[in-house]
Amino acid sequence: MSRADTGVEGSPRPIWLCADDYGISPAVSKGIRDLVIKGRLNATSVMVAAPSLDRAEAALLKALNDGGRKVAIGLHVTLTGTFKPMSADYRPRRDGVFLSIPEMMVRGTLRLLDHDRLKTEIATQLDAFVSQFGQTPDFIDGHQHAHLFPQVREALLDVVKAKAPQAWVRQCGTVASLPHPIWDYKTRVLDALSARFRALAAERGVRTNPAFAGAYDFMSAGAADFARLFPDFLRELPAQSVVMCHPGFVDAELERLDPLTTQREREYAYLAGDSFPGVLRAHGVALA
Repeated sequence: MSRADTGVEGSPRPIWLCADDYGISPAVSKGIRDLVIKGRLNATSVMVAAPSLDRAEAALLKALNDGGRKVAIGLHVTLTGTFKPMSADYRPRRDGVFLSIPEMMVRGTLRLLDHDRLKTEIATQLDAFVSQFGQTPDFIDGHQHAHLFPQVREALLDVVKAKAPQAWVRQCGTVASLPHPIWDYKTRVLDALSARFRALAAERGVRTNPAFAGAYDFMSAGAADFARLFPDFLRELPAQSVVMCHPGFVDAELERLDPLTTQREREYAYLAGDSFPGVLRAHGVALA
C-alpha cells in the first residue's frame, strides 16, 4: 500500500483539482466561483465558445485572483457538442455547430480533418481567451477530451507552441501502476490516446501534467455517488497531477447545451461539504 493510501504524515503532494466548463452557463460559473472562494478548487478551464462566457463572467473569475493567486485559469478548447465554431471557415460542422464526439474521433482517426482549419479554430479560441482575460491561459485542455484525438492533437500542440508556450497542456493518462477493470473502456481509451499525445507534446517542448484522474460515466446509476468515487481518483497521484471535475448549478442554459446537468450539483455538494478536506489529507494530497 502506498503512502497516499495510508495517509502517512509528511508534506502533502500538490495537485490540480480542475473544474471544466467555466462559462457554459451562468449557474455553472457561479458554482465554480463559489468553490474557488471556499478553497475547494484551484483550477478551472474556460469555455470561450459558450454563449454565456462574456466579459462580465470573465471578470468575476479573474477577480478571484486579486490580492493573491487562488485559481489557475485555463482554456477549455471546444470542438464538439452543440456550440458554434468561432472561426468563419471552420469545417466540419452540422447545422451550424460542431460535430459529436464520436464523429470527430472517427474523422480524426481516418485523417479526414483539415489541419489548417483546426489550427485556425483553436487559435481563434485562444485569442478570445486573451481578449477576455488579458493574458494567455495558465493551461489548456479540451472539451470531451477531443484535444487528444488524431489530427486535433497535432493542431492544438502547434498552436500552443506558437502562441502560448508557457502553458501546460492536459494529458489524460492515469497512474501507470494502477490496474483498470476490463470494463473501464473510457479510461483505457484515454490512456491510449494520451500516450501518443505526450510524445507529440515532448517533441514540441510543450509541458504536460504527470497523471490524470476524474473520468467516470457521468450518466450511469453509480455516478450519483460521487462521494464514493472521488477518493479513488486520489490514489497514488504524483505531484502536479490533474483531477478533473464538473461542479455547478443547473439552469435553463445548461439544460439547453449539455446532457450533464444534475450530476454537476452532486459534485458541487461533495466538494463544498465538510468531509472533503479530510479526504485530501487522508490521501496525502493538497490543492497546489
